[in-house]
Amino acid sequence: MATAKKAAAKKTAAKKKPEATVRVTQTGSPIRREKSQRETLIGLGLNKIGRTRELEDTPSVRGMIRKVRHMVRVEEAS
Repeated sequence: MATAKKAAAKKTAAKKKPEATVRVTQTGSPIRREKSQRETLIGLGLNKIGRTRELEDTPSVRGMIRKVRHMVRVEEAS
């Protein structure tokens, strides 16, 4: 019985729509910024100017982007 439930769960997971994503590029330096802003950049996967990451468009990611919006450029990826 458990294997039937797992198989059904896999089928529904496979049919799930792909999440919307945003492309975030670091444009500013974290030097002389608050520690929390430096940590937020690291949390977004950015640590050098010019680095780009494609992230899921979730409220938590949007909040992180808002915190460091003066150091990043955001584009809609899909």
